[in-house]
Amino acid sequence: MNDFPQGMVWLVGAGPGDPELLTRKAERLIASASVIFHDALVAPGVLALAAPSARLVHVGKRSGRHSKAQETIDSLIVEAALAGHRVVRLKGGDPAIFGRATEELDACRAAGVAVRICPGVTAASGAAASLGASLTLRGLARKLTFVTAHVRAGETLSLDWASLADPEATLAVYMGKSSAGAVSRGLIEAGLPADTPVALVEAASLPEERQFHTRLDLLPLVARTALGDGPALLLIGQAMARRDGVTATSSAAFMVNS
Repeated sequence: MNDFPQGMVWLVGAGPGDPELLTRKAERLIASASVIFHDALVAPGVLALAAPSARLVHVGKRSGRHSKAQETIDSLIVEAALAGHRVVRLKGGDPAIFGRATEELDACRAAGVAVRICPGVTAASGAAASLGASLTLRGLARKLTFVTAHVRAGETLSLDWASLADPEATLAVYMGKSSAGAVSRGLIEAGLPADTPVALVEAASLPEERQFHTRLDLLPLVARTALGDGPALLLIGQAMARRDGVTATSSAAFMVNS
């Protein structure tokens, strides 16, 4: 196994949840690992691809839930590699998008541990595919912006709302459920129309997935009352306008899938 010798670390993207959305490389690396450190959002079907002899270590990293400190995760990864294990650090979505990959890459390199990244399908792509929608739209959505709304306890969400309130862009807000009110308020105050279409996708690509369509001014209500306990992504912009004759104004929280 030339690209995965003992003592090496791979940061592997687990995609949005459906095991069939893994890359072929990710599936091979997961099956070859002797130790897998995985986030809370990695679906059971993905973990089931690990070898029976592999040690699976849950390291948390889910918004609003207790998890191990990043420094602790860094140390565990390095220790396992130095002990001669083939180590996979399994992250939901793509490791390089809001996955704290830099900290883990730096820790491995500082310890002299070989480390590489295997990309994955990011949540925005998985959610758009489930919606049957394009994240971009000729003439209406020429730009795609990814932001995270995750903040530490006690902190206030602070984003450049003026640059994000672009009517010709699609805005994908990761971990945006608890900050939906701040997102709606910030974008509207920065000039984005209140009736801008919004799609909310919870547990994208999984059997329990739920989809909702609304408008920007009603986003806080929908996020608070319609969403459950699963991870949710907010997609905001004209590309999210429904194309089946049902509009956001006539259906403030239209559930597509339950």
